[in-house]
Amino acid sequence: MPYVLLAAAIAAEVAGTTAMKFSHGFSKLWPSLGTVAGYLLAFTLLAQALKTMQVGTAYAIWAGVGTAAIAVIGIVFLDETASAAKLAGIALVIGGVVLLNLDGAH
Repeated sequence: MPYVLLAAAIAAEVAGTTAMKFSHGFSKLWPSLGTVAGYLLAFTLLAQALKTMQVGTAYAIWAGVGTAAIAVIGIVFLDETASAAKLAGIALVIGGVVLLNLDGAH
């Protein structure tokens, strides 16, 4: 169950960050409200997940998966560049999250 809560927290954070892009510096109401709602939900769900997860593992997954997801969203939907360095960075972030999870399983 904590991994489901963490996944939902990551999805809410990614949605909030994406909405922030469309808020144009918080000058547009609905995307700004989406940002606030996304982050409130994300932190609430993360706090629930942390009741039974190690904070280091949970935060590494949160930060890594969220960062990789936002980078992919930028490339696929927001017309950002997909350089070899950026793609390698995404792969390294995902690899780091996997390694931390393997270590946390022992």
